[in-house]
Amino acid sequence: MTAKRHFTFFNARMTSTLSVSLVLFILGIMVLMGLLASNLSTHVKENIGFSIILKESAKDSQIQQLQKILNKAPYVKASQFISKEDALKEVMIELGENPEDVLGANPLQSSIEVRLKAEYARNDSISWIEKGLRSNQAVSDITYQKDLIQSVNDNIKKIGLILSVLALVLMVISFALISNTIRLSAYSKRFIIHTMKLVGATPGFIRKPFIVSNIANGVIAAFIAILLLSGCIYYLTNEIDNFYTLVNVELLATVYIIVLLLGIVLTAVSAYFSVNRYIHMDRDDLYYV
Repeated sequence: MTAKRHFTFFNARMTSTLSVSLVLFILGIMVLMGLLASNLSTHVKENIGFSIILKESAKDSQIQQLQKILNKAPYVKASQFISKEDALKEVMIELGENPEDVLGANPLQSSIEVRLKAEYARNDSISWIEKGLRSNQAVSDITYQKDLIQSVNDNIKKIGLILSVLALVLMVISFALISNTIRLSAYSKRFIIHTMKLVGATPGFIRKPFIVSNIANGVIAAFIAILLLSGCIYYLTNEIDNFYTLVNVELLATVYIIVLLLGIVLTAVSAYFSVNRYIHMDRDDLYYV
């Protein structure tokens, strides 16, 4: 009979742990999606920039000085000088013919391609940067795609809002699922809780073993969820080209730590409220819950 009781207890605990691990796995996927979206938005923004068209009369020393200013600027991620000859080669590759054959001369101008840091990849920031650079004697014009930059930023905001709402809804659902799982465990021990209360045990003393036990379950469930997440990430890395460029050790460590913390916090809070419910119940009410 004792062996049977132990088996039933082990089976119930295993079921509870697996239930929590699946919930944490789903939360982990949501956290991973959020961080990947953040990394992707940063990557996209840091490929946004503008072209500084240089004057024909600009001297090498002026161009070099302008590049030094750009490289020291807080808003610049990277800059690259493109000579008239290099620009011509790029056009020849795109068009398949040499514009010089038609026009008799190279119609292109030297330029500096500037890529911005993510936080400056906005039209208002670029307008402010443009005003400062136009006063430089080597600069003929500054060009960038305003509509594209605005569209990128608007879409990133929409995606961020959608992910935030989904994360909030999922967090509420997850808390409810974990609470129900833990409440079932507390329900099976409601008369033990009442007996402990009768012999003078304080609410804190009664809650402690339940909270500690469920935190242990939460940690185990978190590690199971982390293993499942690792398997998914490994699969995606093999199936999707360049997916590995978005995933790094820092991102994975952040996801795993968040999953572990969620496992601890959600189980501890759920255990606290579940046990509290039965601590404050009268004996007669315990038969009808």
